[in-house]
Amino acid sequence: MDYSQIKEKMNKSIAVFQENLAEVRAGRANPAILNKVKVDYYGVSTPISQVAGISVPEARLIVIQPWDTSILKDIEKAILASDIGINPNNDGKVIRLAFPELNEERRKELVKDIRKMAEDTKVAVRSARRDGIDEFKKMQKDAQITEDDLKVAEDEIQKLTDKSIEEIDNILANKEKEIMSV
Repeated sequence: MDYSQIKEKMNKSIAVFQENLAEVRAGRANPAILNKVKVDYYGVSTPISQVAGISVPEARLIVIQPWDTSILKDIEKAILASDIGINPNNDGKVIRLAFPELNEERRKELVKDIRKMAEDTKVAVRSARRDGIDEFKKMQKDAQITEDDLKVAEDEIQKLTDKSIEEIDNILANKEKEIMSV
């Protein structure tokens, strides 16, 4: 019996959750926050990372240094148009993004948001479990596997689900700790 597709779906859900968490601003400068920001570069919507060097010289500062200084204004506009909530500081050569200290209320709001993300990911994992079990039930109904095989498959799929949910909880706990301790 092959559980690789079910496991792959669960792992993809967790990977998407981790990507989304990387974009959550936790008071510390994280270049991943710029992943979805695209700049118009010669008529092509291009990620900032492909037109500039991005560095984090301090804990709460990101420096964007474009390889072509003529697009500084375009990068600045793209950052302002995005919803990252940080105003770029352009000095003619580089753009600096200073991350303000998070207050307690904002931290609690962020924790609530990431808990919702985690719950959505758990729902996706459970959906993969349900689809997998339905597939095995169909195989049993078509007499491809026995009732005992179905029971074994359900147990294995449940073990995969439990492991995935535990991984989601661990990732969530680490991010919560990061947000509340910054």
